[in-house]
Amino acid sequence: MTNLSSKATTLLELHKPGDPVILPTVWDAWTANLAVSAGFTALTVGSHPISDSIGKSDNEGLTFDEVLTRIKQITAAVDVPISVDIESGYGEDPKRLIEGLIDAGAVGLNIEDTVHSEGGRLRDAQEHADFVGALRAASDATDVHVVINARTDLFVKEIGDESDRVDRAISRLKLAAEAGADVLYPVGFHSDDVQKRLTSELPLPVNAIGHPVNSDKATLAGLGVGRVSFGPIWQAVLAERSNEILARWK
Repeated sequence: MTNLSSKATTLLELHKPGDPVILPTVWDAWTANLAVSAGFTALTVGSHPISDSIGKSDNEGLTFDEVLTRIKQITAAVDVPISVDIESGYGEDPKRLIEGLIDAGAVGLNIEDTVHSEGGRLRDAQEHADFVGALRAASDATDVHVVINARTDLFVKEIGDESDRVDRAISRLKLAAEAGADVLYPVGFHSDDVQKRLTSELPLPVNAIGHPVNSDKATLAGLGVGRVSFGPIWQAVLAERSNEILARWK
């Protein structure tokens, strides 16, 4: 087993519903080192904070090659499993995505169903599942089981009627699970009832977004969550604190 293969196995095994893995969302070597020094044993890299850190826009304002440059800097700085938000794939072939991530030292990915290169349209459920399946096939052709976190944006984009949005999200994510996903990510802040329904009806560990200050692990664990990440919120909290510090010097 290679080092990366071992890291991928470790990352997957950390996903335990009711005892979620906390993956601080980092964006460079400095924040990765901060998180590891604080005791975290795996990390995720967010597209939004990476984009902000180099003055580009989110929603695929970066190229995949630019993302890989930053990932290589992070994996050179810390020796823990790294998952990467690859948005909707930057218009790249799944084989290229998997091989690029592995070459950069990453062992996991988030893939969302909003296609930014096509006006922000939402992939239909089977189309998204097929993309997940192609990523899984590309991963299976290597010795690294890349941990695939299949995301849907139904909630954050408020697509369709609210009355059946949970049903549609569950149906969509079940297809992704059948296609080879390892984790399911109905991104958004949910009520406890909705979160419990998602974790009880979905067949794989569920990723919840957590606020690094206002959320807590015990509550999310009690809702059956298997993975927690922060999206761009940790970066935003640090920015708020920095503004407070710098304001004293105006």
